[in-house]
Amino acid sequence: MLHTKKPLLGLLALAVITSLALTACPMLRRQEGVRIPEAIRAADRQEPTIRVYMHETGQIVSMPFEEYLLGVVAAEMVPTWHIEALAAQAIVARTFTLDKIARQGGVPNRNAHASTNIEEFQAYNAERINDNVRQAVQKTRGRVLSYRGEFVRTWFHAYCDGHTSTAADGLAFREFPTPFITPVTDICPQYTPAEERTFSVTFTRAEVVQALRQIGQTPGDFTEIKVLKKDRAGRAVTVRIGRAQVSAPAFRIAIGSTRLRSTKWQEVSVAGDRITFRGSGYGHGVGLCQWGTKARAERGDAYAEIVKHYFPKAELAQIWD
Repeated sequence: MLHTKKPLLGLLALAVITSLALTACPMLRRQEGVRIPEAIRAADRQEPTIRVYMHETGQIVSMPFEEYLLGVVAAEMVPTWHIEALAAQAIVARTFTLDKIARQGGVPNRNAHASTNIEEFQAYNAERINDNVRQAVQKTRGRVLSYRGEFVRTWFHAYCDGHTSTAADGLAFREFPTPFITPVTDICPQYTPAEERTFSVTFTRAEVVQALRQIGQTPGDFTEIKVLKKDRAGRAVTVRIGRAQVSAPAFRIAIGSTRLRSTKWQEVSVAGDRITFRGSGYGHGVGLCQWGTKARAERGDAYAEIVKHYFPKAELAQIWD
C-alpha cells in the first residue's frame, strides 16, 4: 500500500485531464459495455495488433490497429479533404472494423482480422497516407461509435443525394437488427459536383441476365424493368425483370456497383439489347455520406457533430488510449 501523497496527486491530475478531454468532446463517454473484441484484446484500453490479409500479395501482415486505419482512411476518402471530414471517416472505419471482428472474427476465411480486398472488407492504400490523414486518425485515436454497449455497424457511402436509407432498404441487410441506423436528410446535393450527383449507364441484355443468374434468378424474356417498391429516399428496394423479382441492392452488386452507382433510379429503359439506368447517388445510401461529411466539415462542424448527424442514436466511446 502506498502512503505518500505524490501518487494521489498524480491520480487527481489524471482525473482532471480525463475530465477536460471528455468536456472537449461532449459526445464522448467512457463506456463499460463496449470493449475491445476478445479475438484481438491484449489488455483493456490497450491498442490491439491485428492480422491484415493483403490481397495484392496474398500475405498476412500483423500491424497495430491505428496503423492499419491510416491506410483505410487514405483509401476510402480523398486524403486532401478537411481534417474533420477525415476524422469522421476514421471513426466510422475504426468502428466498422471492430464490429466485424466482434461479430464474425473479421475475415475468418483468410485467417485474418481485416482484408485489403474491398469486396471482403474496406479499401486500403498506404501510399495515399498524408499529414491530414495522420492528424485525423491521431485526434480520434481509440474512439468508436456504440449503441447500447455494442459497436455500431457504421456503413458509409460516397453520395446519398440528400437522403439516407435504412440498412434493410439500402443494402437488403437482415443479418441482425440495426436500430442504430436512422435515415436522415443531408445538405450534400448543393455542395457536390454535378458529375458525382447523377449517372447514366447502359448494360447489354446479356449482362443483366448474367447478373440475375448470379443471384439465382432466371428472367426469361423481358421488355421492361419495373420498380415494385421504393423507400422514402427514392431508392428501389424490389424490382421485377421478366419472371424474376429481386432485391434492387442485390442486383446492383451482381451487375457491378461501380457501374450502377446506386439504386436511386429516375428512369430505366429497355431498347432492344440495351438497358439504360439513369439515376442519382453513389453507393448504397446507408450511414455516413462522404460528400455530406465534406460539406459539414467545410462549414465548421467538428467530427463528433458529423458522426452524430449520420448516427443520431449512437454515442462516442473511448476504448483505448
